[in-house]
Amino acid sequence: MIERTKDIFRLIRWQNLLFLVILMWVLEKWLVVPLLYSHGGLPEVLPEPILWLLILSVVLIAAGGYVINDYFDIKIDRINRPDSVVVGETMTKPAAMHLSIGLSVAGILVGLLVAWLCHSWTLGIVILLMPGLLWFYSSAYKRQFLVGNLIVAFASAAVPMLLGLANEGMFLPFILAHDFQPILDQLQPVIRVIYTWLGGFALMIFLYTWIREVIKDLQDQMGDRELECRTMPIRLGELWTKVILTVMIAITIGVLCWFVFGLLPFSHAWNSMSVRYLAFGLIVPLLCVLALVWAARIPSDYRNAQRFIKLAMLLGLLYSYVIYIQLCA
Repeated sequence: MIERTKDIFRLIRWQNLLFLVILMWVLEKWLVVPLLYSHGGLPEVLPEPILWLLILSVVLIAAGGYVINDYFDIKIDRINRPDSVVVGETMTKPAAMHLSIGLSVAGILVGLLVAWLCHSWTLGIVILLMPGLLWFYSSAYKRQFLVGNLIVAFASAAVPMLLGLANEGMFLPFILAHDFQPILDQLQPVIRVIYTWLGGFALMIFLYTWIREVIKDLQDQMGDRELECRTMPIRLGELWTKVILTVMIAITIGVLCWFVFGLLPFSHAWNSMSVRYLAFGLIVPLLCVLALVWAARIPSDYRNAQRFIKLAMLLGLLYSYVIYIQLCA
């Protein structure tokens, strides 16, 4: 029983799910709530139970996506990571399929409940579309050139925007309880600021996830080549993939600098906390990832680079605490 539980936790990538929980809670509490207060003098509009229901919905849908991914990747995983295969070994394929469907359906139902509580049709539509996107990614698009990487990056980047949709929907009772136009004129700038900041983090997550997926393709190219996948390392070769990764990391650093110096008014002073965190918490980790990629020769080397990009993503997320301090100062 204990071993089966461990297999299920490994199958649903519990570490990644924990990161999702931290991501959504941190962005809500350290970004959205301070923005509401500093730009509109408004209290927190998304109740704690609804926030946790939204987090639960995203976690369930992501867990279902991880299970179906392993379901379709049995042959590749037996080549790339034979010691960690669960589906087809300790869990049957039908059981994995039922588990994936159960998790996804539960996530959809919880998400639709949140969309109803938040008065947001858009949130409900996004929740409905996500499991299907993850299903088609695992079954077909994952093996195509660039498409699979972009789908995963897009799905990851959509998570912060769900918080924006939920918070925007919660403004509806304020609008209905007051004179429509004046309250709408007051709330629109606040909503715009929230989406701008969440969009900045979404763009950062998109770029980090894309980099991570390309590194993963470098790590898994032996199995991918065996099954005739068309990932970037197989189509372009290892050297050119590293060159493209270098460009991607350079673009990411440029976007981070633009975000800090272009959008954050408190970071114009060169000695500010924001600039120091940009240098040592964001740029240095990305340069370390780049060094690990160029030094990599075997799959375990790329695994280390992939772990480091996850650490870099966590450090990027924790930048929201710097924003929290500045907004609350």
